[in-house]
Amino acid sequence: MNADEQLRIVTQQRADRLILELHGELDMVSSPQLSQAVSELDGGPPAVVLDLREVTFLDSTGLKAIFGARNLAGERGQRFAVTPGSPQVQRLLSLTRLGEHLTVIETPDDVVG
Repeated sequence: MNADEQLRIVTQQRADRLILELHGELDMVSSPQLSQAVSELDGGPPAVVLDLREVTFLDSTGLKAIFGARNLAGERGQRFAVTPGSPQVQRLLSLTRLGEHLTVIETPDDVVG
């Protein structure tokens, strides 16, 4: 399975935010796809939201890609948030305590703080 089959990214641009809906697995094979998608978003709205609700698997490389996206948004002066993912995704974020360093919103439409 190649990265395009493993992860699909749907981008929604709104006036106040850019939403990246992730569908599938975010791991060693597919995380470069997320990194590329985020790096191609030069500037834009004041907030970036990664919608993780449809992510079925996440590994350490995927975590690194999420934090890379957060750091890039910060460098651009954008706020950054994620939505909760599957139980596996939430468990990994909890076990690594990395979830404590992310702004989590329930839906992509919630206020990004």
